Amino acid sequence: MDFFEILLIIVSSAGLLHGILFATYLGIFKKKKTATNLLLGLILIFMAFRIGKSVMLNFGDDLEPIFIFIGVAFLLLIGPLLRWYVLGMTRPNFKLPRFYFYELVPFVMVFIASLFVTKEWFENSRVVIIIFASGLIFIYLHLAFYIMLSWRIIRKVRLEYPKASQTKSQKAILDWLAFLIVGFVVIWITYVLNILDDAVPYVVGPIVYSLTIYFLSFTAFRLKATDIDGNAFKINDNAVLFNKINTLVVSDKWYLEPDLSLSKLSDNLERSTQLISSVINQYGRRNFNDYINYYRIQDAKAVLSSDEGDKFTISSIAFDTGFSSLSSFNSAFKKFEGTTPSAYRKGR
Repeated sequence: MDFFEILLIIVSSAGLLHGILFATYLGIFKKKKTATNLLLGLILIFMAFRIGKSVMLNFGDDLEPIFIFIGVAFLLLIGPLLRWYVLGMTRPNFKLPRFYFYELVPFVMVFIASLFVTKEWFENSRVVIIIFASGLIFIYLHLAFYIMLSWRIIRKVRLEYPKASQTKSQKAILDWLAFLIVGFVVIWITYVLNILDDAVPYVVGPIVYSLTIYFLSFTAFRLKATDIDGNAFKINDNAVLFNKINTLVVSDKWYLEPDLSLSKLSDNLERSTQLISSVINQYGRRNFNDYINYYRIQDAKAVLSSDEGDKFTISSIAFDTGFSSLSSFNSAFKKFEGTTPSAYRKGR
């Protein structure tokens, strides 16, 4: 075995090991143990079995056919687990119904059939090519079907929760799931291309998996996806409270009042200033000052962009849109628009 082959073994096995360690962390060491983290860990474990088969097949000699068939069979587990995981991440209080386990019947059947595969039959039977090719087509279409189902679930949730109304946790979940689906599509395409062994080297599959799993694990930690689940989509009093805040601040244009404060909102809504601030951060995805100033700047832009607005000074526009000083207006305008009010007016 030359240096290049050794390097390929290391690279292609790295993702396998990383996936197992990540799954171990989710299932054993992570303090917050949830059903979604367990499902994600199982996906990683079964993907590791699948990748392990590929590594052994590419670099090992005389690999027993039973391991080849069992390795491919594990793909029939990954599709249903992926769908269940996506459901768990987008539905509050998600519980796995018993009838969902019927989705594992194809895996059970193929797995049991794999136990009866002998080396002699695999090497000498003319029927092997037809059976193996048909099985591969079914298995890859099965995974593609579940990837599509999972994406449809995510798309439906995005329609139910438009970006403007998403909380930070909801946005993090939907972004994470989108990355996860893209990662699975990349892996699926690679393994389908691996069937054309002359066009794409077989080891490319494990290498692409390694790179993908590193990227996905980094993304999961960056978005804190393992700390949240479908309960982020639970309807609660905070959502109702934010709608009331939005009605006062935006619809009733309280943002035009220079003396608008957390205390004033708190007194009107009979809630604590801490809760008002927290809800604005959660649902408005901005702190209180930025939340108010954003709408003030939108009004100021409309005036600066109009011909009629030319007769107003920058200072008068600032005060008319609720700012108490010209300096705070300039600072807020530059923060949201990346330029000064004067430059914005000239460039319209």
